[in-house]
Amino acid sequence: MKTIKVSIVTPDGPVYESDVEMVSTKATSGDLGISPGHMPLVAPLEITSVRLKKDGKTEFVAVSGGFLEVRPDQVTILAQSAELASEIDVERAIKAKERAEQRMRDHHAEHTDFRRAELALQRAINRLAVSERRM
Repeated sequence: MKTIKVSIVTPDGPVYESDVEMVSTKATSGDLGISPGHMPLVAPLEITSVRLKKDGKTEFVAVSGGFLEVRPDQVTILAQSAELASEIDVERAIKAKERAEQRMRDHHAEHTDFRRAELALQRAINRLAVSERRM
């Protein structure tokens, strides 16, 4: 079966690099499915999961926004942060979710930046959802 090279990179360095059969993720414009030979594309990503099909298995990576670049033979994801499902610290993600929820409840009293708390909550929820898909 044909494959396409995938690289997921953050400011801290590479997170994932492998040849896969298909990449699925969510851009700000909607869901994307990318297979070898896909037309070139650049798209901003949501806080979402990236699903990577390889050798009959599916791997998941949690990404916190960024950009996706597709070329016929390669997909590059430049993410603000990214974690493999198997490396997500679930306890830490639960605590981050709880902190974000509390900040959102208290935003009027403390003049908390509501949008910032909302994004933190989305990141925590995404990490928890991806961690449940561990192989």
